[in-house]
Amino acid sequence: MCGVIVGNVALRRLCVILALLVLVALKMQGQTRNAVVADEAARQPLPGASVFDRSGKAVGICGADGRIPHVPDAAYPLIVRCLGFKERIVPSEGPDTVFLEESMTELPEMVVESGKRRVLHMLAYVREYSTLSSYGDTVLLFREKMVDYMFVPDKKMRFKGWTIPRILKTKSYYRFTDGQGLDSVSDYCGRYFSWADWIGIPPTVGMSARRTDADFCADTVAGRYGPAEVWTRSADRVTVDVDVLADTAGRKWTPNLSVFFRNDFDFDNFRIRFNYDYVDGDSVSPMELSGYSFSIESAGRGHDMLGFNRANYSFSVNTYAEVYVADKEYITIKEAKKWERLRLDPSAVVMYEPPGVPELQASVRELMERVNAIDADKGRLALKPDIRLAGRKSRPQHLGQRALQVLKDVTGISGFKAKKRRERQWKEFRDDFREKRQKDVE
Repeated sequence: MCGVIVGNVALRRLCVILALLVLVALKMQGQTRNAVVADEAARQPLPGASVFDRSGKAVGICGADGRIPHVPDAAYPLIVRCLGFKERIVPSEGPDTVFLEESMTELPEMVVESGKRRVLHMLAYVREYSTLSSYGDTVLLFREKMVDYMFVPDKKMRFKGWTIPRILKTKSYYRFTDGQGLDSVSDYCGRYFSWADWIGIPPTVGMSARRTDADFCADTVAGRYGPAEVWTRSADRVTVDVDVLADTAGRKWTPNLSVFFRNDFDFDNFRIRFNYDYVDGDSVSPMELSGYSFSIESAGRGHDMLGFNRANYSFSVNTYAEVYVADKEYITIKEAKKWERLRLDPSAVVMYEPPGVPELQASVRELMERVNAIDADKGRLALKPDIRLAGRKSRPQHLGQRALQVLKDVTGISGFKAKKRRERQWKEFRDDFREKRQKDVE
């Protein structure tokens, strides 16, 4: 009889454990629900669409099948962004397929009036979302910029121009969060961790006969590790989604990053989307480019390039950016050289948002308001200087001491001693800083 009772108790415990496991599994299933992001008109998946959590932090990008990456329930509601489409908010209990509505920024069609205008000058508005993550700390960056490019179609010209963005005006907003969730904000960070300034306009790329002749088509180029390029054409509009890591051929879209591929940096994801308008021919070129976006996830050795010199300290960096072309015109070489030498006052440059640029997320607007409310003068006045660098308090001198000081100044003795004192004080400060930094690492 006792054996039967013990057996029943064990059976009940087993049933309870199984029920708890089922509940945990169901909970985990809810946390890892991953819908598919698709084009509402074409009913095709959108690979490379970027996903942000409720705080505005980039949490990943959609795969080749358009599927949203796995994120916990606490990250919802998510925001899905894809250049050329209106952003969409995804609730925790939403549909299995999230359709994005097209919303392309268009520029007037360009007409080249003179053969002397051989250089293409482009102005663009940039929004960047970058995240630096370590073991416990996170730095979130939102930055907006006005940039320009100078593209030279004729490679034989002596004037080379520039295809990476030249910054004309920039505004940065940082949020620093530690492992306990405490945060602070600033418009400055001592570490540079953005990939945005390295991605420029691509060269002219030819199209196959299928993409050239058809008014509507979708074409996929297979790469070594998956789909390398997905071409979509709708009348005179062409979109190219590139997975740079799927094949080495994808690097032609990012010629400015070739040095980092040679150094074998650890890129986890690297996707770029280019939008072209008024395409009429067998190629796409910067002349038809209306905008591009990219999402880059890097880890491991990537922090070496970004200037993180703390030993045995691991970092990961995510960058998502949208570039909206605001204006394009062909100019003469003489005018292009004037632009090259031009040094604009950033305060005089207007941050111009082209039509069709989506509104900022509420979390980003909140960050901007917090940073703009900082009283920088009050912070500087509250900072206590290091006496070794700021100097020592002066003491009153009698007539003999002042005369001796004049003699030392004339003979150069004072300057020599002052130099030695500054060198000694700087060495002390540097050694203290290194010792403190090493303790932080340990």
